[in-house]
Amino acid sequence: MPLDLVTIPCLKDNYAFLIHDPATGATAVIDVPESAPIVAALESRGWQLSDILITHHHDDHIAGVAALRDATGAKVWGAQADAHRLPRLDTALREGGTVTIGSETGTVIDVSGHTMGHIAFHFPDSALVFTADSLMAAGCGRLFEGTPETMWASLSKLAALPPETLVCSGHEYTTSNIRFALSLEPGNPALISRASKAAAAREDVRPTVPSTLSEELATNPFLRAALPDLKAAVGMPGSSDVDAFAEIRKRKDRF
Repeated sequence: MPLDLVTIPCLKDNYAFLIHDPATGATAVIDVPESAPIVAALESRGWQLSDILITHHHDDHIAGVAALRDATGAKVWGAQADAHRLPRLDTALREGGTVTIGSETGTVIDVSGHTMGHIAFHFPDSALVFTADSLMAAGCGRLFEGTPETMWASLSKLAALPPETLVCSGHEYTTSNIRFALSLEPGNPALISRASKAAAAREDVRPTVPSTLSEELATNPFLRAALPDLKAAVGMPGSSDVDAFAEIRKRKDRF
């Protein structure tokens, strides 16, 4: 039985996610921008939080961890490489490590780039990956700490997951990301369709997250940097994939 998934808006434009195993009652949250909306979501469903999974150290992903731990007694999991700037961890994780929530086990993926030590959590049986600020809806995170080579390697790992995987990313940046993507691929029919759907969702105050990996592969310029058409669009035909990615990231930073 797949894990139940709940998307929780937090702060101005962040998301936290609950995953719940109906068979055992185990429940985890991925990132805690603030505690109150998460507590409310748990109480409304009668769920008891067992685990807190942290993707990276930025305050808008961890600010509520201490309060939520105190309120629930949940165990905290995060990257060993990031432990010096995370809330106190009960379990420190490395790439290839595992996290078990009820009857399902997830795998840890190092997705450094936005920050070094950023991790993602992949739950293959439920077709879920929690990417926070690495792979985002129609975008990727700014390279605050990593290099283009680092981030391209991280995105390539995520791109290789099964296409039906739901990408649960950390922010509501989708419409602005799509506007940038359209500046590079104005004739991409999948992107045009996604723009319309995202605009309608936001008009109704509905999240545009999660998205499917197949949708990202069809519309996200940061995953498409290896394609000849994208390289041509940024004036770099014949360039390496990582150089094309770096140029696309620089253009998005200025967009």
